Order: sequence, then C-alpha cells, then structure tokens
Amino acid sequence: MAWFTVHLFALLFSLARTGALTCSVPPAQQSLVDGIQELMETSVSNSAFPNPSVLLAMNLAGAQDSEAQELLVYKLMASDAPDLTIGQLALTVMALTSSCRDPTNKAEILQREMEKWAPSGLNEPASSFYGPSLAILALCQKNSESTLPIAARFAKSLLVNTSPFNVDTGAIATLALTCMLNKTPIGAEEGYRTLFGQVLKDMVENISLRIQDNGIIGDIYSTGLAMQALSVTPERPNKAWNCKKTMEAMLREIKKGSFHNPMSIAQLLPSLKGKTYLDVPHISCIPDQEVQPTLPDHPSPVPTSASNITVRYTINNQLRGVELLFNATIDVSVKSGSVLLAVLKEAQRKNPMFRFETTMTSWGLLVSSINNIAENVNHKTYWQFLSGQTPLIEGVADYIPFNHEHIVANFTQY
Repeated sequence: MAWFTVHLFALLFSLARTGALTCSVPPAQQSLVDGIQELMETSVSNSAFPNPSVLLAMNLAGAQDSEAQELLVYKLMASDAPDLTIGQLALTVMALTSSCRDPTNKAEILQREMEKWAPSGLNEPASSFYGPSLAILALCQKNSESTLPIAARFAKSLLVNTSPFNVDTGAIATLALTCMLNKTPIGAEEGYRTLFGQVLKDMVENISLRIQDNGIIGDIYSTGLAMQALSVTPERPNKAWNCKKTMEAMLREIKKGSFHNPMSIAQLLPSLKGKTYLDVPHISCIPDQEVQPTLPDHPSPVPTSASNITVRYTINNQLRGVELLFNATIDVSVKSGSVLLAVLKEAQRKNPMFRFETTMTSWGLLVSSINNIAENVNHKTYWQFLSGQTPLIEGVADYIPFNHEHIVANFTQY
C-alpha cells in the first residue's frame, strides 16, 4: 500500500509538473512569437536595469541571443539581495535557477524575509500579494518542505483577503500553491493539502470569471500568466477555458503591435512556448560553465563629469478628500543612463518629503506610496508618472530619463 501511494503521488506529480497548454502557436504564425522575443532580448544592455523576468522568459523559451543571456546572468549574480524587494528577489532566484546557477544565498535571504512577512490588513490591495506569491513559488522549487509553514500562512492570508481580485496576482498564487500541492506528499500533512486546495479552488474560479468571450483573461497583459495558471492547476473552474481561442486572441494582439514593452513580452512568452514557471527547475543547461558577460568590441567611452544629468522631479497630490495636499519640486543629479528609480532614491536622500515605497507587480516595481500617501483600490487612486504631461509607459525600474526632463508623480483617481 505504501509503495502504491508513493507511486501514485509520483505519477500525479509528473503529470502536474509537465502540465502544458492544450493549444500551440500555428507554424505559420511562429514568426510573430520570434519577433517579440527578439524585441525583448534587444532590451538587454550594459546600462539597463537587469530584469530577471526577461532572463526567466529567455530560458523557458530558448534564448536567441546568448550574449544577452550571459550578460543578464552575470548582472543578476552580482546583484545585492538586500536592495531588492521580495518579488524582485524571488524572480532573481528563479531566473538564476533556470540558468543553472546557484542562488542559495539569495534563496536563504528570501526565506528569512518571508518568515517575517504578514499582510497589513484584510483589505490590503491584491497587488501587494504578487511579490509574496512569487516568493512562495521560488522557495517551493528550492526547498518545499521548509516552505510549508510559510506557504500555509500565506494561503490563509489570501483566503481571508477582501480586496478586489487581481488576475496577475491570482495567476502567480495559483502557480505557487500548485507547486506546494504537488510537492506535499499524499497522506502527509493533509491539513496543508486541504488548505492549498481550498485556496487554489478560489483562485482558479476567480480567474475563470475573468475569461472574456474573445478568449482574453482579464486584459491582454494578464492573459499570459493566467494561461500558465490554468494549464497546470489541478482545480477545474466551472467556466470552461478554450485555450485555442485565447491563443488566437493573443496572436492577434501581437500582430497589432500591442506587445512592445519587454516586461509585457516576458509575461506572455512562456505560454506561447508551452512553458510555465513550474518548468524552471527542469530546464537543461550547462551548470559548470562560468558565465562572463560578452562586451561590445568597441570600448565604452571613459566617463567624464558631463556624464551626470539633472532631472526635475515633482510630486503632486491635489485630490479632494485626501489629507496632506502638496505640490513639491526638486532637482536631482544622477548618472546618465540611470533609471527613474535612481532619481526617486536621490530625491528621497536629499529631502524626506520625497520618501516613497514600492511593491512588485507583474510589470515590475510599482510606486505604491509617496510622502505617506498610498494607493487605495477602494478609492481607485494610484501614483501616475508623467514626462511633462505625457504618461510614462515604462516602470520606474525601466524608464531612463533624459537631461533636464521634468518627471511628475501625480496622485490620480481612475
């Protein structure tokens, strides 16, 4: 009987692990997928912020540009874990694992951070669970046994959270708890399995309610993650999912040019290749090869005093009914090529009024609070960043300001 139980569990785990989409990209349209992958990979450069989501997508899809792949691995290996959010750290652990690099030190830091994690309240924005969901997924793949109590506490928090459902967060939470359910042996710690199954049922049902008639799930940018979740979860929603219709919808959006941001491509690409984040530990690569970045043949110019730029930065809150109205501007100097996040950090260093907080989302770092004024889903408020009067389409960790640019952070209601 014991042998049968173990054998059955192994079989179920194998089926769940290799769970794949029931649809695929038609050969005639494969060039569309290759095109957005090339666009994503060309975003990798020496000056750009190393995006672990991009490396993760490259490894799952099969990298086209090995030099870009090696550069990302090198920069992520050198990244300082204490400077990363929980979500960034989790993505870095998975990206390095998928590159056959040892992220043990970063995984240990991530586990300690999650041991201390707790939601601030029952109606905390669903997006705030995105980073912890990534953390549970990353830790499950490194050491599921030590992750069990952390995952259980996380699952209970999800179960009682009352904020509006978020498809991105629900999809990553589904992947994370599916991993935990797969790796919790049948007959052992049955309370864990019951809890994970209960939360998974809620997550999957909520995702299914967001399936539109045209196949898109939530919106076009959340669909890729939702496809991953629905393809691996053991829970089946009441509303049937037509994978082929969703695939056709996403290929139409690619053809229309809807996917040009590297982060949006990184979220979608694994699904187009029939992969999910649960495949991370099973990617084949050469673990013993030392990774060194391949630099351009022509040396970079020697930095001079002119390599610094000045950015004018304004924070503005004029919404009625919100306490602490303000409009403040500061000029900061940062190195040319720095991302907007560096501007925010320098402004905060110079003046405490410009202090800010971030959360990890499917699009990278999101500024959730400035000068103690935080986004609120119930009030439909958020911090919008603009260049002059033009909204930015890239996040603070990706957008690179130019000299004398005026960046405005405006507390906005949608």
